[in-house]
Amino acid sequence: MASGSGINKNKLEIALNIIIVLFTAVGTALMLFGGTESGSLSAQGIANLKFYTVLSNLLCGVVALIHLILLLTGRSAAKLVPYKLAGVCGVTITFAVVAFFFGPLYGWPQFYRGGNLFFHLLEPVAAMIEFLVIKRDRIPFRHTVIAAVPTLIYGFGYLGNILINGIGGPWPDTNDFYGFVNWGYPVGLLIFACITLLSFGVACIYRKASNSRAEA
Repeated sequence: MASGSGINKNKLEIALNIIIVLFTAVGTALMLFGGTESGSLSAQGIANLKFYTVLSNLLCGVVALIHLILLLTGRSAAKLVPYKLAGVCGVTITFAVVAFFFGPLYGWPQFYRGGNLFFHLLEPVAAMIEFLVIKRDRIPFRHTVIAAVPTLIYGFGYLGNILINGIGGPWPDTNDFYGFVNWGYPVGLLIFACITLLSFGVACIYRKASNSRAEA
């Protein structure tokens, strides 16, 4: 019975990671080659790599691909857990910011078209399901700190670019493409501090949920 359960778990883990990788590939292709969609947070081609949305989904997808390779070759993915946690936290932040901040502010439909449909909704939901459904060993607290690091680095890069090069002109020629400093630099700093803390908090929630399953 235990052996059969282990096989089913392995198949489910493989299937979920395949879905994440496919969503990443389709979303990336649409972002790079699908052109610019009016009104959405999209740019042309490689310029999309400036967005947290794209980078967080790429991180999640790359980690899922490595995870998938390890599973298919029969190797342990235990050392991948902190990066898996970082990936799912990144896309969870993406999902939450679009659904509860940008959506109400600018209107939801424009954020769920083309590649944005995959990066704002489908891949984040798949990654959240995968992390919550798959049973893992206990996750140490330090991994929650690691999970917040990519968001912190992005925040430093985003605000640093604005401080060095200025805000720029109107969309799409602006360095403040998320509009976080529309209310001034202090508010922009506060927003990114909150998002980083949110990332850490989300990591703690995932850790608690995963550890509860590990102890079950």
